[in-house]
Amino acid sequence: MSARRAVRTALAAEDTDALAAARRNVDKAKVGLGERGPVWWTDGSPDLNRHMAQNTPYADWFASLGETGE
Repeated sequence: MSARRAVRTALAAEDTDALAAARRNVDKAKVGLGERGPVWWTDGSPDLNRHMAQNTPYADWFASLGETGE
């Protein structure tokens, strides 16, 4: 969270160098937490991230939800 706070502070100060450094630190933290970077699990399931639900095995379930945004 300190890296995210540093981003907020740099944005408020309009300090582009500090902003770049803070964003690098946020990325480094996210990679360390496993939120970014290579997949760290090996369960054999296909990676369906970045696919529309209608183009996955979940298409029928998604269609059953009906219209969204109502």
